Amino acid sequence: MAGRLGLGADRRRARRQEPKGGLEKIKAIKTLRIKGRLNQGSFTAVVGQELKRPAMLRSTFTVQGMTAIQAYDGQTGWQISPFEGRKDPQLLGEDDLRDLVEDADMDGPLIDYKEKGHTVEYLGRDTVDGDDVYRLKCTLKNGDIVYYYLDPDSSLEIRTERQQFIRGAVRERQTDLGSYKPVAGVMLPYSIESGPKNNPSVRAKVTIESIEANVPIDDAAFKMPRPPVKGS
Repeated sequence: MAGRLGLGADRRRARRQEPKGGLEKIKAIKTLRIKGRLNQGSFTAVVGQELKRPAMLRSTFTVQGMTAIQAYDGQTGWQISPFEGRKDPQLLGEDDLRDLVEDADMDGPLIDYKEKGHTVEYLGRDTVDGDDVYRLKCTLKNGDIVYYYLDPDSSLEIRTERQQFIRGAVRERQTDLGSYKPVAGVMLPYSIESGPKNNPSVRAKVTIESIEANVPIDDAAFKMPRPPVKGS
Protein backbone atom coordinates (compact mmCIF):
# COMPACT_ATOMS: atom_id res chain seq x y z
CA MET A 1 0.00 0.00 0.00
CA ALA A 2 2.78 2.46 0.90
CA GLY A 3 4.46 1.83 -2.43
CA ARG A 4 1.23 2.49 -4.34
CA LEU A 5 0.70 5.73 -2.42
CA GLY A 6 4.19 6.85 -3.29
CA LEU A 7 3.66 6.23 -7.00
CA GLY A 8 0.34 8.06 -6.88
CA ALA A 9 1.99 11.05 -5.24
CA ASP A 10 4.65 11.12 -7.92
CA ARG A 11 1.96 11.14 -10.61
CA ARG A 12 0.11 14.01 -8.91
CA ARG A 13 3.37 15.89 -8.54
CA ALA A 14 4.12 15.53 -12.25
CA ARG A 15 0.58 16.63 -13.16
CA ARG A 16 0.95 19.70 -10.96
CA GLN A 17 4.18 20.93 -12.53
CA GLU A 18 3.11 21.02 -16.16
CA PRO A 19 0.10 23.38 -15.87
CA LYS A 20 2.15 25.76 -13.71
CA GLY A 21 4.52 26.09 -16.66
CA GLY A 22 6.71 23.01 -16.47
CA LEU A 23 9.71 22.27 -14.28
CA GLU A 24 12.16 23.95 -16.67
CA LYS A 25 10.30 27.26 -16.56
CA ILE A 26 9.85 27.05 -12.79
CA LYS A 27 13.59 26.51 -12.27
CA ALA A 28 14.39 29.29 -14.77
CA ILE A 29 12.91 31.86 -12.38
CA LYS A 30 15.87 32.98 -10.27
CA THR A 31 14.28 35.95 -8.50
CA LEU A 32 10.78 37.27 -7.78
CA ARG A 33 9.65 40.73 -6.68
CA ILE A 34 6.05 40.81 -5.45
CA LYS A 35 3.96 43.84 -4.45
CA GLY A 36 0.43 43.91 -3.09
CA ARG A 37 -2.07 45.03 -0.47
CA LEU A 38 -3.25 43.25 2.64
CA ASN A 39 -6.81 43.75 3.88
CA GLN A 40 -8.26 42.51 7.16
CA GLY A 41 -11.58 44.12 7.92
CA SER A 42 -10.98 47.89 7.78
CA PHE A 43 -7.22 47.46 8.21
CA THR A 44 -5.00 47.89 5.13
CA ALA A 45 -1.25 47.53 4.63
CA VAL A 46 1.14 47.60 1.69
CA VAL A 47 3.11 44.36 1.48
CA GLY A 48 6.10 43.30 -0.56
CA GLN A 49 8.32 40.28 -0.98
CA GLU A 50 11.60 39.57 -2.73
CA LEU A 51 12.88 36.03 -3.25
CA LYS A 52 16.16 34.82 -4.70
CA ARG A 53 17.58 31.36 -5.20
CA PRO A 54 18.73 29.24 -3.54
CA ALA A 55 16.87 30.28 -0.36
CA MET A 56 16.72 34.02 0.29
CA LEU A 57 13.65 36.02 1.27
CA ARG A 58 12.81 39.58 2.29
CA SER A 59 9.25 40.56 3.31
CA THR A 60 8.02 44.09 4.03
CA PHE A 61 4.86 45.36 5.71
CA THR A 62 4.11 49.10 5.52
CA VAL A 63 1.45 51.07 7.41
CA GLN A 64 1.29 54.88 7.64
CA GLY A 65 4.86 55.33 6.45
CA MET A 66 6.42 52.78 8.83
CA THR A 67 7.85 49.56 7.41
CA ALA A 68 8.50 46.29 9.22
CA ILE A 69 11.00 43.89 7.63
CA GLN A 70 11.64 40.16 7.98
CA ALA A 71 14.46 38.61 5.98
CA TYR A 72 16.49 35.42 5.59
CA ASP A 73 19.80 35.17 3.72
CA GLY A 74 20.00 31.38 3.65
CA GLN A 75 21.61 31.19 7.09
CA THR A 76 20.41 34.03 9.31
CA GLY A 77 16.88 35.31 9.89
CA TRP A 78 16.34 38.84 11.17
CA GLN A 79 13.70 41.54 11.51
CA ILE A 80 13.11 45.24 12.05
CA SER A 81 9.91 45.89 14.03
CA PRO A 82 9.15 49.63 14.28
CA PHE A 83 5.56 48.93 15.37
CA GLU A 84 7.01 47.39 18.54
CA GLY A 85 9.42 50.28 19.02
CA ARG A 86 12.40 48.33 17.65
CA LYS A 87 14.10 50.19 14.83
CA ASP A 88 17.37 48.25 14.97
CA PRO A 89 17.69 44.81 13.34
CA GLN A 90 17.24 41.80 15.62
CA LEU A 91 17.62 38.07 15.13
CA LEU A 92 14.37 36.18 14.62
CA GLY A 93 13.03 33.85 17.26
CA GLU A 94 12.78 30.13 16.54
CA ASP A 95 9.10 30.13 15.50
CA ASP A 96 9.35 33.08 13.09
CA LEU A 97 12.58 31.73 11.62
CA ARG A 98 10.93 28.38 10.98
CA ASP A 99 8.17 30.06 8.95
CA LEU A 100 10.64 32.21 7.02
CA VAL A 101 12.84 29.25 6.06
CA GLU A 102 9.80 27.46 4.63
CA ASP A 103 8.68 30.57 2.72
CA ALA A 104 12.18 31.05 1.26
CA ASP A 105 11.78 27.86 -0.80
CA MET A 106 10.73 29.43 -4.12
CA ASP A 107 9.47 26.15 -5.56
CA GLY A 108 7.47 25.04 -2.53
CA PRO A 109 7.73 21.69 -0.73
CA LEU A 110 6.23 19.49 -3.48
CA ILE A 111 8.92 20.08 -6.09
CA ASP A 112 12.01 17.91 -5.43
CA TYR A 113 10.34 16.83 -2.19
CA LYS A 114 12.47 13.70 -1.79
CA GLU A 115 15.72 15.63 -2.12
CA LYS A 116 14.45 18.10 0.51
CA GLY A 117 13.67 15.30 2.96
CA HIS A 118 9.87 15.62 2.74
CA THR A 119 7.36 12.83 2.09
CA VAL A 120 4.20 13.08 -0.04
CA GLU A 121 1.06 10.90 -0.02
CA TYR A 122 -1.87 11.03 -2.44
CA LEU A 123 -5.07 10.94 -0.37
CA GLY A 124 -7.58 10.72 -3.23
CA ARG A 125 -10.39 13.09 -4.17
CA ASP A 126 -12.01 15.69 -1.92
CA THR A 127 -14.10 18.86 -2.32
CA VAL A 128 -13.40 22.55 -1.68
CA ASP A 129 -16.46 24.82 -1.65
CA GLY A 130 -18.36 22.13 -3.57
CA ASP A 131 -15.71 21.66 -6.27
CA ASP A 132 -13.80 18.42 -6.81
CA VAL A 133 -10.09 18.49 -5.95
CA TYR A 134 -7.14 16.14 -5.54
CA ARG A 135 -5.75 15.99 -1.99
CA LEU A 136 -2.09 15.52 -1.10
CA LYS A 137 -0.41 15.22 2.29
CA CYS A 138 3.14 16.56 2.51
CA THR A 139 5.08 15.87 5.71
CA LEU A 140 7.96 18.31 5.88
CA LYS A 141 11.42 17.45 7.11
CA ASN A 142 10.82 19.53 10.26
CA GLY A 143 7.66 17.55 11.11
CA ASP A 144 5.07 20.08 9.92
CA ILE A 145 2.24 18.74 7.74
CA VAL A 146 0.75 20.53 4.72
CA TYR A 147 -2.40 19.32 2.96
CA TYR A 148 -2.68 20.45 -0.67
CA TYR A 149 -5.99 20.69 -2.55
CA LEU A 150 -5.36 20.75 -6.30
CA ASP A 151 -7.73 21.57 -9.15
CA PRO A 152 -8.20 18.27 -11.07
CA ASP A 153 -8.08 20.00 -14.47
CA SER A 154 -5.30 22.56 -14.05
CA SER A 155 -3.54 20.90 -11.06
CA LEU A 156 -3.09 24.37 -9.53
CA GLU A 157 -3.23 24.78 -5.75
CA ILE A 158 -6.69 25.90 -4.62
CA ARG A 159 -6.18 25.54 -0.87
CA THR A 160 -3.50 24.52 1.61
CA GLU A 161 -3.90 23.53 5.25
CA ARG A 162 -0.79 23.61 7.41
CA GLN A 163 -0.29 21.93 10.78
CA GLN A 164 2.69 23.14 12.79
CA PHE A 165 3.82 21.32 15.91
CA ILE A 166 5.47 23.81 18.24
CA ARG A 167 6.48 22.88 21.79
CA GLY A 168 3.70 20.32 22.12
CA ALA A 169 0.98 22.56 20.66
CA VAL A 170 -0.62 22.30 17.21
CA ARG A 171 -1.12 25.46 15.15
CA GLU A 172 -3.41 25.08 12.11
CA ARG A 173 -3.57 27.58 9.26
CA GLN A 174 -5.65 27.59 6.06
CA THR A 175 -4.77 29.43 2.86
CA ASP A 176 -6.97 29.85 -0.23
CA LEU A 177 -5.29 30.76 -3.52
CA GLY A 178 -6.83 32.07 -6.75
CA SER A 179 -6.75 34.57 -9.62
CA TYR A 180 -3.80 32.79 -11.23
CA LYS A 181 -1.87 34.61 -13.96
CA PRO A 182 1.23 33.65 -15.97
CA VAL A 183 4.56 35.10 -14.83
CA ALA A 184 7.56 34.13 -16.99
CA GLY A 185 5.49 31.20 -18.25
CA VAL A 186 4.55 29.97 -14.76
CA MET A 187 1.06 30.28 -13.24
CA LEU A 188 1.16 32.18 -9.92
CA PRO A 189 -1.71 33.25 -7.60
CA TYR A 190 -2.69 36.92 -7.38
CA SER A 191 -5.22 36.37 -4.57
CA ILE A 192 -4.14 34.82 -1.25
CA GLU A 193 -6.48 34.59 1.74
CA SER A 194 -5.20 33.02 4.94
CA GLY A 195 -5.70 32.75 8.66
CA PRO A 196 -6.28 30.27 11.47
CA LYS A 197 -8.32 27.29 10.32
CA ASN A 198 -11.85 27.29 11.78
CA ASN A 199 -11.71 31.05 12.51
CA PRO A 200 -12.59 32.92 9.29
CA SER A 201 -13.27 36.18 11.14
CA VAL A 202 -9.54 36.88 11.48
CA ARG A 203 -8.50 35.87 7.98
CA ALA A 204 -6.47 38.35 5.95
CA LYS A 205 -6.55 38.74 2.17
CA VAL A 206 -3.55 39.74 0.09
CA THR A 207 -4.29 41.08 -3.39
CA ILE A 208 -1.18 40.98 -5.54
CA GLU A 209 -0.69 44.06 -7.73
CA SER A 210 2.50 43.04 -9.54
CA ILE A 211 4.97 40.16 -9.80
CA GLU A 212 8.31 40.62 -11.58
CA ALA A 213 10.51 37.65 -12.41
CA ASN A 214 14.29 37.57 -12.88
CA VAL A 215 14.87 41.16 -11.80
CA PRO A 216 18.30 42.01 -10.36
CA ILE A 217 18.27 41.76 -6.54
CA ASP A 218 21.53 42.20 -4.62
CA ASP A 219 22.32 39.59 -1.95
CA ALA A 220 22.87 42.47 0.46
CA ALA A 221 19.10 43.06 0.57
CA PHE A 222 18.72 39.81 2.52
CA LYS A 223 21.63 40.22 4.94
CA MET A 224 21.18 41.57 8.44
CA PRO A 225 22.46 45.17 8.60
CA ARG A 226 24.68 46.25 11.42
CA PRO A 227 22.96 48.46 13.99
CA PRO A 228 24.07 52.09 13.87
CA VAL A 229 26.99 53.04 16.10
CA LYS A 230 25.73 55.31 18.86
CA GLY A 231 27.76 58.38 19.70
CA SER A 232 29.36 58.67 23.08
